[in-house]
Amino acid sequence: MASIDFPVRIALLDDHPLFRQGMRYILQALPYVEAVDEAGEFAELLALCRQRLPDVLLLDLQMPGMDGPEVAKTLLAEFPGLKIIVLSMFSADKFITQMLKLGARSYLPKDADQDQLRQALEDVLTTGHHVTPRMARALLRGAPAAPAPAPPLSALVQLTPREEEILRLICEGRTAAEIADHLFISRRTVEGHRQNLLEKTHAPNSTGLVVYAVRHGLLDA
Repeated sequence: MASIDFPVRIALLDDHPLFRQGMRYILQALPYVEAVDEAGEFAELLALCRQRLPDVLLLDLQMPGMDGPEVAKTLLAEFPGLKIIVLSMFSADKFITQMLKLGARSYLPKDADQDQLRQALEDVLTTGHHVTPRMARALLRGAPAAPAPAPPLSALVQLTPREEEILRLICEGRTAAEIADHLFISRRTVEGHRQNLLEKTHAPNSTGLVVYAVRHGLLDA
């Protein structure tokens, strides 16, 4: 489990009361969650955010009156630090890439299980992003075609074998804890390698690392 040593407030925007009730039950069982705010429409959510900004917003993509992209764009213009995780029944590449470009921190299908939701929350709270293999493939397929084959990764930056190994595992959607267990190293060591990767590739975050890697042949579409 990710190390979260502060109380977390989560907001949920979805127009289905039964779904919100189920999500509230799941979220309130997490030890670091202090409160869960529900909203069935944008105006209600905006009022909640202005009263007390949540740490994370779980956002349905399809809302009556104002859809997910409009909600994200409007909220992030006023609250640029808000962390948004999309929960949607739509899994087409265009929806995923659109929301990531707008500033969403992760994108999960609505049929994700509790462990997937928990991991996404913890990654977003501790590292800023949660990248799934589905997101990585969408980013790869949405990348502009290069006029010539991309040069090998080693020709672009000097990565150690361990850094390359960790980069591939990040591209598979593995968390720092999972990478640490897989490689029999500490999570702190994984985070150190990740920071080195960010500096060497000039990627802004884990999503940027995935984009960089898939463009240079480390992840198949």
